[in-house]
Amino acid sequence: MTAIIEENERMRYLDLTLPSLAENLALDEALLEEAEAACQPLETLRLWEASQHAVVIGRSSHLAAEVRGEVCRDLHVPVLRRISGGAAVVVGPGCLMYALVLSLQLRPKLRFIDQAHAQVLGTIAAALRSSVSGLTLRGICDLTIGEKKVSGNSVRCKREHLLYHGTLLYDFPLAMIGRCLAMPLRQPDYRQARPHDAFVANLPLAAVGLRSLLQTAWAAFEPCSDWPQTATRRLAAEKYSRPEWNEQL
Repeated sequence: MTAIIEENERMRYLDLTLPSLAENLALDEALLEEAEAACQPLETLRLWEASQHAVVIGRSSHLAAEVRGEVCRDLHVPVLRRISGGAAVVVGPGCLMYALVLSLQLRPKLRFIDQAHAQVLGTIAAALRSSVSGLTLRGICDLTIGEKKVSGNSVRCKREHLLYHGTLLYDFPLAMIGRCLAMPLRQPDYRQARPHDAFVANLPLAAVGLRSLLQTAWAAFEPCSDWPQTATRRLAAEKYSRPEWNEQL
């Protein structure tokens, strides 16, 4: 029995970027759905990187308040809504996206959102500190180097698992953020009303190094070859590709 438990508790690793932003957002939710439907804890670390610039807004984001809609339309930057909370982010080449599906049975402290932020970001920060000095947790769920933000994160909780996902800037054209996003209405104290390009920074790491550090931090070495393709296609078609979802607020 012990051997079976150990086998079942190994974290899967999925490095997969799908063709469209809708599919990529759908896959994060599909992995969470898959874990909830399983009869045992099912944890996954997924990494991906959008091939074009896009804006991803939070589940409760007010589109007009957070996004410069005209600019995004002129630049052909799509705007889609994710399943988790938090504010809008700009993604694209040079911004590594990670998603963790974690078991609340194996990690009961994560049922408390403040603990989820502290433990997940603490694990990531500890891994990155081997290569990045001055990395700290600031605000509710930011990773920073000094006073500049390098990672924004958000969470979606279900009954037995949670989805914790976020951004890791490493070679991103930072000016795109200010072009696409308005100044947020709610800001952490350490921001001190700085505009986007004075508030964010890139990590001094290459994508391959980031991938390796994250994989090691979470001991995610079990290849995830059987990812939920049908659920991903369904969610992309019925939800993430539809204005009713993306433009609802």
